[in-house]
Amino acid sequence: MKAVNNGVDLLKSHACLKTSVIFFISLTFFYIGKHWSQYNGDQNLIFFTTQSLLYPSKVILSPNLNKLFDLSTIFNDTSNSQTLAPISPLLDAFPPSQAAEMVEVERMGVLDETGAMKDEFSVGEFDPELVDNLSSGNESDVRVFGGRARVKRLKLCDRSMSEYIPCLDNVEVIKRLKSKKKGERFERHCPEKSLSCIVPTPIGYTTPIPWPTSRDEVWFSNVPHARLAEAKGGQNWILVDKNKFKFPGGGTQFIHGADQYLDQISKMVPDITFGGRTRVALDIGCGVASFGAYLLSRNVLTMSVAPKDVHENQIQFALERGVPAMVAAFATRRLLYPSQAFDLIHCSRCRINWTRDDGILLLEINRMLRGGGYFVWAAQPVYKHKPALEEQWEEMINLTTRLCWNLVKKKGYIAIWQKPVNNNCYLSREHGTQPPLCEPDDDPDNVWYVDLKACISRLPEAGYGTKVTKWPARLYDPPDRLQSIQIDAYLSRKELFKAEFNYWNETIASNVRVLHWKNFKLRNVLDMRAGYGGFAAALLENNLDCWVMNVVPVSGPNTLPVIYDRGLLGVMHDWCEPFDTYPRTYDFLHAAGLFSIERKRCNISSIMLEMDRILRPGGRVYIRDSLSLMDELQAIGRTVGWDVAVRDTYEGRYESYRIMVGKKHMLK
Repeated sequence: MKAVNNGVDLLKSHACLKTSVIFFISLTFFYIGKHWSQYNGDQNLIFFTTQSLLYPSKVILSPNLNKLFDLSTIFNDTSNSQTLAPISPLLDAFPPSQAAEMVEVERMGVLDETGAMKDEFSVGEFDPELVDNLSSGNESDVRVFGGRARVKRLKLCDRSMSEYIPCLDNVEVIKRLKSKKKGERFERHCPEKSLSCIVPTPIGYTTPIPWPTSRDEVWFSNVPHARLAEAKGGQNWILVDKNKFKFPGGGTQFIHGADQYLDQISKMVPDITFGGRTRVALDIGCGVASFGAYLLSRNVLTMSVAPKDVHENQIQFALERGVPAMVAAFATRRLLYPSQAFDLIHCSRCRINWTRDDGILLLEINRMLRGGGYFVWAAQPVYKHKPALEEQWEEMINLTTRLCWNLVKKKGYIAIWQKPVNNNCYLSREHGTQPPLCEPDDDPDNVWYVDLKACISRLPEAGYGTKVTKWPARLYDPPDRLQSIQIDAYLSRKELFKAEFNYWNETIASNVRVLHWKNFKLRNVLDMRAGYGGFAAALLENNLDCWVMNVVPVSGPNTLPVIYDRGLLGVMHDWCEPFDTYPRTYDFLHAAGLFSIERKRCNISSIMLEMDRILRPGGRVYIRDSLSLMDELQAIGRTVGWDVAVRDTYEGRYESYRIMVGKKHMLK
């Protein structure tokens, strides 16, 4: 019996020893862990991740827990724009005055900093408005750099800035111009500091009327300016009818309607063939863009341009209607379109003196007009027989003859010229004939801040630009000017062209099928890094009733000639500067790989704020870019007030790219 009791006591002593050892080991690890988590006085969040392929589970510390970040401070920081780092080091380098404003967020939950259960804890207050209206408030709780942070939203700009175009409304610089007689005040004069607030909507702004109804009427409250209606009401441009502007379709020179006017042009020169040979047009001094609006039904895309002049708001009306348009002026610099861009260029009482300064403005028309293309001029000198007007007509005839243009038809108030398809006529002119041919090393596609030149742009000897197929075949055929683009590839250019289209066609087809893109009611679309225009072509292929402004950034190869050869519209631009359009003029902004490139040159916060300026309330942003940028882009998107979400590409979760979708709210 005693032996049995001794055995039991022995077992008890061993169990007690084991328990004591486990207790002391646990206590030791507890204090080591506590000391480690409080190293250097920081409150570090410890969490596990399973997203690493090399390390299936690992511990990561986030130094950003309980910190308040004010991202608005980086929107004006352009001092180091050439060496901008990711947002993480920018936030780590806040000035002391701002660091003092970073208050710790109250810890919510049932665990203390050691992981132990607390007897008392706070769950915070319930705010039903925050649930009902995600756009309210001035702070957002977002995921940043692997943790979470709260970011302040930007403030609204002054109400007077509701139609602000930064590079065209720089009053201080415009006042200091040495000369304004050639229209210098209508050109780009960008401010040194970028925008740092959100441009407000006009009082009473409402969701735009959808296309095609918007061709004929828009809400008065969205463009609340009756001056144009008062000045041009008798010319059938625009009328005010209760709470709407209505557009009867007339113009100064075609008061009976654009359709009748287009029929007249077609009868004068049948070879123009709207929707076949003529696919891309330019309308200069467009008014409210009825010429371009009615050409859309004939499968012609028209870039409608006008300066921000005494009539104001012409381009704003055009874009509100859903018609392609852009603020631009014939003054001292080349327009931002490539050589041989337009099949037809139209000027109806556009108030431009084409023969001034040795015809330098008509030479710019000649640069942009495709070989074999047509120039249509409807103006008083064509048909009125007053001495001053007859003198202007003679000057025009003399200049166009020296440009080797052929006056194809003159009837009534319309004159139509055709440009030659090669340089033969230019080379056969008498020696010393003015204007001369441009030097062989002049690049007619170089347009960013390039002065106008009083010379004739040469046509490519290989016939590039003049040999485009008819619409719609030209949308799919790789054009000859692919070979003139300065990129590394040579033999594979056509394959790259086709691959881009196939990629976007499959992607958009999936978005239409799965994400119901047709329900978005897209109309005005901006592709911020257009490449060969594959995204725009895919939208057409999938029958989305919209048009696309294809932007080719100056930081990459100039593919703009290829875009126009396909029968699409586009413009050259530097995203380090604001875009030449009114606020709230696009429904959808697409940026594929843009920020990975431009972050080396620009403050990407300024780019996203510019995107917000030109995006309509209710509009969407679609950004495809590297995974490393997504946290930063999300944070900035929240700062400007968008609802944002990130999802995988169709290549899967292990692809190095992600897609961020943002939606802009209606400001109240």
